[in-house]
Amino acid sequence: MRLNVPNVKAHRLIARAAREGMVRVFIDGEIARCVQLEQQLCRAYGLGFCEVAPNVDDEPLPLRSLGVLGARTLRLACEKGEDPVIGLGHGRTLAACIAHLPKIDARKVRFVSLLGGFSRRFAANPFDVMHRIVERTGAEAYVLPVPFCLNSPEDRAVLMAQRGIDEVFALARSATLRFVGIGIVDGHAASLATSGMIEPAEFNEVSRAGGRGELLGHFFDDRGRLVETELSGRIASLSHADLKVGKLVAVAGGVAKPEAIRAVLSSGLVHGLLTDERTAGALVGPKPGG
Repeated sequence: MRLNVPNVKAHRLIARAAREGMVRVFIDGEIARCVQLEQQLCRAYGLGFCEVAPNVDDEPLPLRSLGVLGARTLRLACEKGEDPVIGLGHGRTLAACIAHLPKIDARKVRFVSLLGGFSRRFAANPFDVMHRIVERTGAEAYVLPVPFCLNSPEDRAVLMAQRGIDEVFALARSATLRFVGIGIVDGHAASLATSGMIEPAEFNEVSRAGGRGELLGHFFDDRGRLVETELSGRIASLSHADLKVGKLVAVAGGVAKPEAIRAVLSSGLVHGLLTDERTAGALVGPKPGG
């Protein structure tokens, strides 16, 4: 008000300053409860680390909280330089992490997509993050220029063996740090469904087989066991065995996510979890109907 700058313009200037690294935004709040939840989640699921952001979002999907937390973790990983290849999934939450990432110099790091990024309708995934990470870090980034889901296992084998695609896939396997989201099994609400990557009927098949949570195209039941259906052999993603190598960090939260997150955490694949206070509280509480 003192500078006589309209609110809309002020918000734009703050957003631009954050993008260019001139300012950094952190979530501040009551942390005692969050620390307690972090410790409980680490013990319950054998996590290497867990960070819980205080409740600052009223939205069902707390993209601001998760985005700021994920951006900080990703920035620190780039600054440490311990992981020369960092793999990235895609989705709304990871897009929010990149959106909150300030401009940094990460030219010693290479980023690589961990799964195909196109739907069978050949429309680009609207939540893809790879083109944004280049702008923010100056790093090299590699994408898998293939559909997320192929028509058959045979089509997948032929496509993934092509020169160039095979090289990017090998780079994805070599990533020692992987940032991923966790998806729900819902043919109407899951981002994989709304983006056209997986058809609702295919989600229904996974659900009938016991699938409750999704990680990089792999589905898990409520005990963390891998759920395989006809869809499994057609996904352009790392194999289940590949996911056991390196550090896998999941960024996930929201009112619809606890069941899915619990299923994926129970698999034992996740090294680190970044989530919000409300979701963390649901995860350490009793299971619905339990």
